[in-house]
Order: sequence, then structure tokens, then C-alpha cells
Amino acid sequence: MSRDEKRHGSLGSRLNWLRAGVLGANDGIVSTAGLVIGVAGATTDRSTIVVSGLAGLVAGALSMAGGEYTSVSTQRDTESTLVDAERRELVEDPEAAEDELAGNLRSRGLSETTARLVARELSESDALRAHSEIEFGLDPEVLTNPWHAALSSFVSFICGALLPLLAIGLLPPDVRVWGCAVAVVAALALTGFTSAKLGGAPPIPAMARVMAIGAATMAVTYAIGSLFGVATG
Repeated sequence: MSRDEKRHGSLGSRLNWLRAGVLGANDGIVSTAGLVIGVAGATTDRSTIVVSGLAGLVAGALSMAGGEYTSVSTQRDTESTLVDAERRELVEDPEAAEDELAGNLRSRGLSETTARLVARELSESDALRAHSEIEFGLDPEVLTNPWHAALSSFVSFICGALLPLLAIGLLPPDVRVWGCAVAVVAALALTGFTSAKLGGAPPIPAMARVMAIGAATMAVTYAIGSLFGVATG
């Protein structure tokens, strides 16, 4: 693998990590804000609100990490199976494997002659990598890592969840709910802007979506807490 190819793969991996981190932070903000705002609608007791938020933070972070680990482990198993099958095919029937590679290249617009030539040269250089990348979009040396994904989700969820938890816990009772809501909406605007920039999408629609979802979540949970709670002011 050349230095440029390694750099490209490393950059793609870092961008994927960053996107996952932004999404994890967004989930932490929304879910924890919905929880503490809902509890604040039911009671004005600061310790009850904060303990509920802490429980939600821990449960949410562990759930996110576990879900990400399970999902990415399944993805890695699939990738490993595809690479192993390609490795066996190259050992058992290299000519058929080269024909298959040439067919894939022809489907991308190359002529028969050029596809054959490219397939042969790629096979002579690094057959497994060439087949894996062209046929499956995989680099056999850089498969997805479930532990990395789990850790990224765990940390980013906690970072996001801390904002509404600190806001609801530190602000005085008379501005607690509104102050937390404003902080949450502002933070969601930032995560929406960041995720849009990372994906090359227009930032305004992305920001509007996450801000609307966050505001709706807090409104609904506060209404439920107020309806079934014991808050008096």
C-alpha cells in the first residue's frame, strides 16, 4: 500500500470516527435533555433531577456503546467472511477470480482489452486487495473495529449528555427549565452544523432538523412530567 493510499484510508477512518462522535453527542444531548426536563416537569427537587439525569447518562452511554459494538461486530464478521472467501477463490481458481475482476472493471466502463490488462496487473501486484476493494469496497488490511466504534460512541454520548445535566443542575429553579432548553437547542445547532459540514450538506436544514427534534422532545417530556408529577412551582 502506498503512502498516499494509507493517508487516504486514515483520513476516511478519522472522518467516520468524527461523524460517529457527532451523532453520539447529539443522542446524548437529546435523550438526557428529554429525561431531565421531564423530571423537572414533575418535581422541583434538584437532587432528584440530577440523579435521574446521571442514571440516564450512564444507561444511555452503555447502551450506545453496546449497540455500536454489536452492530460493528456484525459488520466486521461480514467483511471478514467476504475477504476469506475471496482469498480461497484466489488460491483454488485464480483464473476464474481474474475473469471476475475483469468483469467488474468492464462494468465500470473499461473496454475488454483494458479490463483484462488492468485485472492482470492488479492481480500480480496484490490480488487479494485488488479483488476486495473493487468487488466489495473493502481494504483487507483495514477492517472496521468494533471496540473503536464502541469507545467513540460511549465517550461522545457522555460529552453530549453532560451539557443538559450541568445546565439543569446548576441553574436556579426559576430559570432551570428554560435555561436548560436554550443551552440544549444551541448545542444541537452546533452538532447539526458540524454533521452537515462533515457530510458536505447544506447546514441550515440539518440544524433545523436536530433543533426541532430536540425542542419537541423536551416539550413532550416536560408535558408528561407536569401531567403526572407533583411539581408546584
